This record gives sequence, structure tokens and C-alpha cells, in this order.
Amino acid sequence: MFTGIIETLGNIKALEKEGENIHVTVQSNITNELKIDQSVSHNGICLTVVNIKEDSYTVTAIKETIDKTNLGHWNVNDVVNLERAMKLGDRLDGHIVQGHVDQTAICKSIEEADGSWYFTFEYDKTLNNITIEKGSITVNGVSLTVVNSKANEFSVAIIPYTYEHTNFKNFRVGTKINLEFDVIGKYVKRLHELHL
Repeated sequence: MFTGIIETLGNIKALEKEGENIHVTVQSNITNELKIDQSVSHNGICLTVVNIKEDSYTVTAIKETIDKTNLGHWNVNDVVNLERAMKLGDRLDGHIVQGHVDQTAICKSIEEADGSWYFTFEYDKTLNNITIEKGSITVNGVSLTVVNSKANEFSVAIIPYTYEHTNFKNFRVGTKINLEFDVIGKYVKRLHELHL
């Protein structure tokens, strides 16, 4: 379980295919605090630490993860948002984030707004995920508030701190990102569907 408040950034040092899996080695300033079997969110994807060496650690992604996320498009030297699992009893500064990406989206536009930025993302609405105005959304692991909610797109407003301390600063029009829709909204939607 995560909060969507990014702790730090990681730099991808190696990508190694083994069968249908990809082993991802990440260099990070939190490596010395990690342990084997620990869950870490990488751009919103919950992955388990399987190896630690000096200032880098390795996680493994299976085919299901690769198919549902943008992980298959990662390259060496890419920067990823990192968050360790929340501790029981800590404040929940973002929202409840599972680290289970629902689908990907494409950055459709980026607008500067006198010190902040509006990013608009377009996603495949046939997968039946929804956003609501002022609801929560997780973009590459970052907990955000939805603005301009539509059937297949939404926008988020990014303040300078978030822009500088996440990989939002690397987004361009066309960048493929990971989305995790609000878990409470997903349960409400499912319950509504079952009672129709």
C-alpha cells in the first residue's frame, strides 16, 4: 500500500530480459535503506526488491506487469518515481494507492499556467475506468487531483515542487504513462454494475 507521495527519483541502470520477465536495476539514494522482498513503487508499479548491490537494487517484472504498464518502454538512464510502502500509523498525505496499474495513458498536452503546469492525459475508455472531477488519480505513482474529467481524458495541475521532484519534468506530448484509478471509485463502480 502506498500514498502516491514520491520519496525520490531512481535512475535505470540496466534492463535484462529473462524469458518473458524483465529485471530492472535502479540506482537510488534510498538503496541502502532497502531490503530483499521489500515492495517499492516505480512509476506507480509495485515491484519487489530481489537483489541489492552497492547503490543499486534489482526488481523483476512479469509479463502481466509489462503488458499493463509502460515498463516495456523503459530505457537505461530513464528516471522513475520511487515510493516505499507506507508504514502503519503514518499520515496518509496522498490517497490510498495499491501500486497496481490499471492501464496506460498518453500525454495529450502540457500548458504552463504562470508558475504551474496543466497536463492532459488521454486513455482507452473501453477498459471502463473512470475519473471524477476533484477525485483522486495516480499518474506514474504520483497522487493527484483530477480536473477537467471527461469520458476518456482528464487533466491534473502540477505545482513547481511536484514538477521538480518527480519525472513530470521529463514528460512530453506523446509520453506514455501509468494510471491507477481511485480504489474506492473502482469498488463503487463495480457494486453499481452488480446491482443494475
